[in-house]
Amino acid sequence: MPHYRSVGEVPRKRHTQFRQPDGRLYAEELMGEEGFSSDSALLYHRELPTRICRVEAVGRDDDRLAPQEPLLPRHFRTQDLPAQGDLVTGKTLFLGNRSVRLSWVAAVEDSPLYRDSDGDLLVYVESGSGVLESVFGALPFSYGDYVVVPTGTTHRWVVTDGPVRALVVEARGHVTPPPRYLSQRGQLLESAPYCERDFRAPSEPLLVDAGETDVLVRRRGVLTRYTYPSHPFDVVGWDGCLYPHAFSIFDFEPLTGRVHQPPTVHQTFTGPGFVVCSFVPRLLDYHPDAIPVPYNHSNVDSDEVLFYVGGNMGSRAGSGIELGSVSLHPAGFVHGPQPGAVEKSLGTQATDEMAVMVDTFAPLDVAPGAYGYEARDYPWSWAR
Repeated sequence: MPHYRSVGEVPRKRHTQFRQPDGRLYAEELMGEEGFSSDSALLYHRELPTRICRVEAVGRDDDRLAPQEPLLPRHFRTQDLPAQGDLVTGKTLFLGNRSVRLSWVAAVEDSPLYRDSDGDLLVYVESGSGVLESVFGALPFSYGDYVVVPTGTTHRWVVTDGPVRALVVEARGHVTPPPRYLSQRGQLLESAPYCERDFRAPSEPLLVDAGETDVLVRRRGVLTRYTYPSHPFDVVGWDGCLYPHAFSIFDFEPLTGRVHQPPTVHQTFTGPGFVVCSFVPRLLDYHPDAIPVPYNHSNVDSDEVLFYVGGNMGSRAGSGIELGSVSLHPAGFVHGPQPGAVEKSLGTQATDEMAVMVDTFAPLDVAPGAYGYEARDYPWSWAR
């Protein structure tokens, strides 16, 4: 997943002669995962994608992550971060481990051309809109969209209505639907909370005719700037099952039950060492004695990050959580509803809450810059 697509001009047979109007051969580029044993895409360039004319070492990721001392639940106020920079170089790192890095950004500028060769990018757009431009074409995005950019895709983020406020998830590997949503041959099942029709992708080539062009490349956290003699957006066509795609949180169909369902029913994506869940407006539990808010819980194998993006989070009302808040509930801390929320929720039939949750299966470390946006009284919110 995603399913096969063919965009622009491609020859009838793969790896055969495909000539430009002037008689030159188009240059093939095969992008493939897992040693070409998994999903791939075949792109046709006007110019050789292998040519570079300059290279420059740029530096390293900000990897000053450290374990929490002491171990506490935390509340970070992303709404206090300034709107500045772009989606690539302007993001603020909050949390991370060897599998995944979580950053937040309020981008007001277009990004440089960028290629992340460490893993897929998953960006959730809290507000604003823009266009992801890539070698695959243009993909508009707006409020509520998840945008997945496959590893090694040359792309840039264009802001059309800013700032674009977004959660940026940098995976060390590939982001996919949970395997239990897929048939043996890769089709989304009827029991999945979304289907292929809900995914959007570039529909036509994006051709840019330009001279020397810089591309910022990330590999093992090291940044390098390549200068190409021509613009990488010279692809006249491509086909395959590997390409950027967008999915709106508003197209997630929630699963409900007579009593409160576990967080796994909200799972939307999975990556190496983490899962992403979508909490959306839905009918609540309909057993006559149901308790609609979550029970106190201790997810002993995971750190839990919740990004509050819409509606009202009734279970945490009074804790200081607002739209734009990011909470971290680490393994080792039992957490649950705000005191009094259980009684207050009885008889409630629906919720308008919207949140994006990232659960990691290795402890999350905290970036020093995150503490500057922390609500320090949050760990004691359950004592009120």
